[in-house]
Amino acid sequence: MRAHLGDQLVIESPATGATRRDGEIVGLHHEDGTPPYDVRWSDTNEVTLVFPGPDAHLRHVEHGQQPGTPQGASQPDTVEPGPVSAAAPPAGTPNPGDIGRRVAAERHRSGLSLGETARRARMSPDYLAYLEDQPADPSLGTLIRLADALGTTVAALRGGGIDLPPGQGQALLHPQLRDLSPQECRALLFTHGVGRIAVPASDGRPAVVPVNYEVVDDAIVFRTAPGSVPAAAVGKEVAFEVDHVDEAMSQGWSVLAVGPAHVVTEPDAVHGLTRRAHTTPWAGGEREMWVSIRPASLTGRRITPADE
Repeated sequence: MRAHLGDQLVIESPATGATRRDGEIVGLHHEDGTPPYDVRWSDTNEVTLVFPGPDAHLRHVEHGQQPGTPQGASQPDTVEPGPVSAAAPPAGTPNPGDIGRRVAAERHRSGLSLGETARRARMSPDYLAYLEDQPADPSLGTLIRLADALGTTVAALRGGGIDLPPGQGQALLHPQLRDLSPQECRALLFTHGVGRIAVPASDGRPAVVPVNYEVVDDAIVFRTAPGSVPAAAVGKEVAFEVDHVDEAMSQGWSVLAVGPAHVVTEPDAVHGLTRRAHTTPWAGGEREMWVSIRPASLTGRRITPADE
């Protein structure tokens, strides 16, 4: 059995041949079109992960043919504007659910179009549009593919574990831990976001605090306030760490940069950093002091399955 997006999956009674259930295939899990599939059922409009049994068969939709139109049937010369797929968002004011909001936010943060995200996740663009605009409960397979396409995790898309530290999932059965090259570390560091800086605090004790950071001309820069814990980095050699953990796949990476920290005081440089900043510090408040760390060493590690 090999399907394409938009094909109809039909479940028939083995005794009478009557259709018991049918739905549109809105997501593929394998590039060759083999099962399982994400199917939007016509009777409930819900999407579930389906492993077709012997009572199931496909009704292929020809290129340019509207789903639900019997093969060989004539089609109207004109079509009302709007999506062709049955997975298109229903009419009405959009009311996205939590998952849809998180998917849309991650997509915009990654600079991906809806079509490119759908292609990477091997699903119908109309279904992705529906997911972002309406309350939905996508299957685990759909969430895994979306998380992979967006460079995030299933837990992040679900919003679960916000108050829990990462890494509480099951470890890989056969993990592989390998060192990252300086080029790989630099590429991961350049994704920017939130990292952790290790500094000696004012009382002499070590402290590790998260900061929103950017990478500009190979230097790690962040904004803080004078007298804050991150400001204690100025004039010292510090460590800066950034990582990513994929709870669903039990893998991840970390990068550690070590080097001297300096405060940026030149007005044009400060103006340039402020203009190029991707985000303001999440902690809020007046944080106009820019600190720059130029790494003297850059190391990292990645955990993946041993067979990759």
